[in-house]
Amino acid sequence: MTLRNTMDTGVSGLIAEGRALAVVGDNVANVNTVGFKESRAIFEDVLGGAVGLGGNPPGFGVRMARSQQIFAQGALNNTDVPTDVALSGDGFFVVNGNVGGVEGNFYTRAGQCTVRKDGVIVNPDNLALQGYAANPLTGTYSSLLSNIVVPTTTISPKATTSYNVVANLDATATTPAAAFSAANPQTTSNFATTMTVYDSLGSPHALTTYFRKTGANTWDYHVLANGSEVTGGVAGTNVEIATGTLSFNATGALQTNTLTAGGTVSFTGGAAAGQAIAFNFGTPVAAGGGATGLDGVTQFGSPSSVGAQNQDGYAPGDLGSLRIDGDGTVSGVYTNGQTLAIGRIAVARFTSNDGLARAGHNLWTQTRESGQPAVGAAGTGGRGSVVAGALEQSNVEISQQFVDLIAHQRAFQADSKTITTADQMLQELMNIGR
Repeated sequence: MTLRNTMDTGVSGLIAEGRALAVVGDNVANVNTVGFKESRAIFEDVLGGAVGLGGNPPGFGVRMARSQQIFAQGALNNTDVPTDVALSGDGFFVVNGNVGGVEGNFYTRAGQCTVRKDGVIVNPDNLALQGYAANPLTGTYSSLLSNIVVPTTTISPKATTSYNVVANLDATATTPAAAFSAANPQTTSNFATTMTVYDSLGSPHALTTYFRKTGANTWDYHVLANGSEVTGGVAGTNVEIATGTLSFNATGALQTNTLTAGGTVSFTGGAAAGQAIAFNFGTPVAAGGGATGLDGVTQFGSPSSVGAQNQDGYAPGDLGSLRIDGDGTVSGVYTNGQTLAIGRIAVARFTSNDGLARAGHNLWTQTRESGQPAVGAAGTGGRGSVVAGALEQSNVEISQQFVDLIAHQRAFQADSKTITTADQMLQELMNIGR
């Protein structure tokens, strides 16, 4: 090897270490970049002879083969911003739009998202977050990727169709002396509970169910509405819209539940046709199928009380806030108390994350080396889960980067020493010639 070759070898070290310093500098510069993945320099030696000729040919120095991306998990930082999302585990969010004149899908770990004025969830570069749209009527999701769009319209009301009560009726109660009277229900019944139901326009109406003991283990129930709210009713009076009987066995479980009359009501201001409401007080033992008669109204020797009650109607509502679950489901929380699924965030997984190409803007693009993306729901197929209200921080370990800076700096100095030493030897040869 000539002295010139020695100098070239030192130069190769300077070039390689300079490029490695650029990699470390990029890591340090992005220590606070959300979703950033650090890189490391991969060095390889350069031979001075042909491969396969045997022996140990002299080396011609070193070169930096490439920088390798390290896709280790970054720390998750809570932000309390509901549209911020992070991935815990493998995978990438899919965003769509135009970057540098290129239109298509891009992949990112940075989940700083907001809702655009048209309802589309976008990242800071106005790229639309991709997912699977929800069908609110069926509760299913589309199989095609599309923008996740938050609806801005008021959701329609739903008329009540079921009225469910879980309660206990006091087995030691006595039968009222007078027959039940809608005009005087309090003194002709033993217990009552009130619940709000909704008509087809979403207007609320209070229905009160009065329970009256009629004998050993038997009760009647009477459902009353305000006459001013029922078609044909008279303001200031009660209108009975349903009545039935309940019987219990010796253990206090509901044995039978029989609707005697009614069950359909026409509310003023609501639908023109009658609104059928199913009054559910539990599954009676007589229904068979292993029913215990203990899932609704019971009759035990304790004071009458309501444990729970609900109905399936609701008023119209406006979007109040967003909620994102661990499986990526984006739901709208409405002012009427309803929560409706809007879509599900898609997560892409690659065979080789290291094969992805950096596209800037915290984005990657697929390449032949990365393979095709396997896109699906979060938490499935090895994909990470979605953490809402959080962001994944850069995985750069700053102390390690400082150590690498020192190591590359020392190597750069050593390579420069190789060049100066070869230069001094060359100068000695020239002096001999004189």
